[in-house]
Amino acid sequence: MARKAAPTALELIKRIIGDKWKILIFGHLSSGAKRFGELKYLLGDISQKVLSENLKELEQYKLLNRKIYPEIPPRVEYSLTELGQSLQPVLAHLMEWGLKFAAVYAEMEPENDE
Repeated sequence: MARKAAPTALELIKRIIGDKWKILIFGHLSSGAKRFGELKYLLGDISQKVLSENLKELEQYKLLNRKIYPEIPPRVEYSLTELGQSLQPVLAHLMEWGLKFAAVYAEMEPENDE
């Protein structure tokens, strides 16, 4: 039986930040720790279940810290780990590119469906 090949670097990047929400979660956590409710509010159209799943995955990848405070009710904060913070320069470059592309996109003529 053939062994499954290890994922390539691009496959790993896609797995980590390539879905609809993870890159936005990183963006919001880059300014500091956030509680679950804060992230939900900032992300807007995300369900609690999907946010929870995304946070758990990022924690498994050791990109997020999850800190539970011993209070009633419990308070949980999410923050970037050192490894997660190392992604910040990459995201900054993506933002820079996105701003340049937005200018080009704004100049594009809408396609005619006629």
